[in-house]
This record gives sequence, structure tokens and C-alpha cells, in this order.
Amino acid sequence: MIELEGVPELIDPVMVAAFEGWNDAGDAASTAVAHLDREWKGEVFAALDAEDYYDFQVNRPTVFLDNGVRKITWPTTRLSVVRVGGGKPRDLVLVRGIEPSMRWRSFCNELLAFAHELGVEMVVILGALLGDTPHTRPVPVSGVTSDPDLARTMDLEETRYEGPTGIVGILQEACTHAGVPAVSLWAAVPHYVSQPPNPKATLALLNRLEDLIGLRIPLGELPEDARAWQVGVDQLAAEDSEVAEYVQTLEEARDTAELPEASGEAIAREFERYLRRREPGTGPGPGVATEGGDSPFLRDPGSGRTRPPKPEQPGPESVPGTESAPEAESVPEAGAEPETEVDAPEGGSVPDGGATGENPPGENPSGGEGPSDGRPDAGGPDGEEPENGEGPGDDSGK
Repeated sequence: MIELEGVPELIDPVMVAAFEGWNDAGDAASTAVAHLDREWKGEVFAALDAEDYYDFQVNRPTVFLDNGVRKITWPTTRLSVVRVGGGKPRDLVLVRGIEPSMRWRSFCNELLAFAHELGVEMVVILGALLGDTPHTRPVPVSGVTSDPDLARTMDLEETRYEGPTGIVGILQEACTHAGVPAVSLWAAVPHYVSQPPNPKATLALLNRLEDLIGLRIPLGELPEDARAWQVGVDQLAAEDSEVAEYVQTLEEARDTAELPEASGEAIAREFERYLRRREPGTGPGPGVATEGGDSPFLRDPGSGRTRPPKPEQPGPESVPGTESAPEAESVPEAGAEPETEVDAPEGGSVPDGGATGENPPGENPSGGEGPSDGRPDAGGPDGEEPENGEGPGDDSGK
């Protein structure tokens, strides 16, 4: 670990993490954390040593000029912190990086060591996968956990997934073994328009995160970007009759499957979100990043809060090895929580064809937890899942 600044003391912190690569279809998850960091002006305080976890032939460093001086940016994972809220402040620890190429157990142990040091109360990991979902409907977002008690108290799914996994699944299991509450939020990205960016999926993840942690998240230009994205995809789809027909098939299947979800808890969640945005005085209030001051991250002396007891750190065998995938997250094709439909960003081309048929609940088109290895391509009518991102190497996650 390379410490860039002193470790701050935080108030009721929640760690929010996302990683580029195999678990980041359309760059939706990593863009969501980048949005939080940008809107709340996160302060980076630590970074993992790139030499320990990354293959630089897979994730190459970049060279840039800074006032005429050549500098190098190394691929790594960085931690930043933001203070959110008005009368009742709360801190978020943002973890943003690239899925490591090697030593996944050590990677998770380092993050968990920081989570304990900072008194993190819960870890939320964002991910995105490719699925048979139409771009014209709300993005399905599923919340899953390996903790039965957490699943019951927070209305989440208890994961039953079996199959290949990425760093999101490994980190969630590491948290479970260490006694740290952990939740994964998964957005389903249409496989036939998988190229990043996908602001509609990013917006859906942020909305679900807002509901989960009870904080109002400033969305900035994301809603407008999402509408522009959907208009662009609509235009591209209209130019190909086969793609248009396939999208219509997905729409019919989705509408039929989610008809019962048009009422009840789904509508209640949307109404609560509406009230939270219309009446910022209720609840934690709008997010405000603390800037300036001598000690912007000192614990509130009047809070009386004490850190939880130190959980047992996972040893070499505590974090599930990448040789055998643990139960991890899944995003059902239908029955996921409906999000407020937002027309969504001009981007991504619509290639010919697409996968057909519905997947079993909790599985993506390839039967894996997330997108398959490689950069996402368009799916074909044979039902094969298009690939997304650079998958972990042979020594990383398989």
C-alpha cells in the first residue's frame, strides 16, 4: 500500500467500490464511482502498489506532459473519501481501479485492512453485466449479498450463483469471511449495445445506491446524457429491421415478466425517491462535500461513536481462490426492481443481430456471473453472450 496522505477519521463510513474490466459492462459501474468522486470532490488518500497486482502488458501505464515535464500514470486502485450530508454528515470511502491481474487474495486483504482502519460499516460493490434486456426499458438493477441476515433486513437477494466470477464476487466473499457486511449492486446492460459509455445504466446504479444508503446523490448531467443515449440507440436500431424486431421481442418478454412489478413496493420506492429529491430537508439532506479547514475528516466529537471491533482479517485461505468460484452475484432478466424509465446517451453502435431467448434467473447469456472475457461485442441470434471488457488472466480469476 502506498499512502498518499494520512488516514482520516470518518463518520459512519460506507465503502463504495467499482473496478474496470470483466465486471464493468459499458463502464457503467466504474463511471458511477467516478461520478461520486467528481460531484463530491473526493480527496485521494491512498493507492495500492501497482507492481503487486497488475500486468503492465495487459493494463499499460500512460505517459503525459505536465508543464513540459513527462510523467507516468500507473494502472492501480485508489481510495478517496468524501463527506456527505448537512445536519447529519456521513463519509463515503470510494474505491476505484482496475480488476487486478494477479494476487487477488492479497488485493482483497489490503482493502479490508483499510476498511477496518477507517471503521467502515458496510461495503457496497458496483458491477454491470451484459444481458437480454431492451434499451428502451428501465435498467434492471439487482442487489445481492452472501449474508442471509443482511438479505432479510435490507430486502436483498441472497446469492445462489455458481460459476466463474470476477473481483466483485471475490471481494464480496472476502468481506463475508471477515465479518464485514457487503452488498453487490448489478446493472444489466443490453448486450447488443455494449460499447461504453452507458449513462442509463450508470444512472440506474446510482439511483439504487441512493436507496440503499439513504443519501441524496447529485446526478448532474446524467439524466440528460441517459436520454440522449437512448435517442441515439433508437435511431441506430431503426436503421436495421432485424435489430428493431429483436428489440421488440425483448420488450414484449420484459413487459410480460414484469407486469406484476408495476405496483406495490416498486412504486413505493420510486415515490420515496421522488420525495427525497423534492424535500431535501427530510432525511440526511443533499450531499455536501466538505472542503477546506484544518481537519475536514475528523470524527464528530459529539457523536459518541466508537469503531466496531476489529474483524478477523482473512488469511490466505479465507478469500475464495480464483480456482473455484464462490457463490456470487446475479442479475435476473425479469423481476428486477423497475427503475424510473429515462430516455437515455448518444453512444454505442447497434450491431447486427442479437441473442435470443430468456436466461434462467440469476444467469447471464453465457451462464456466467458477468460478461465473458474480452471487450464486449454484439451478441448474435444464437444466444451467445457478447464479451465485455478485458477478462482476468489465467492467473487471476479462473
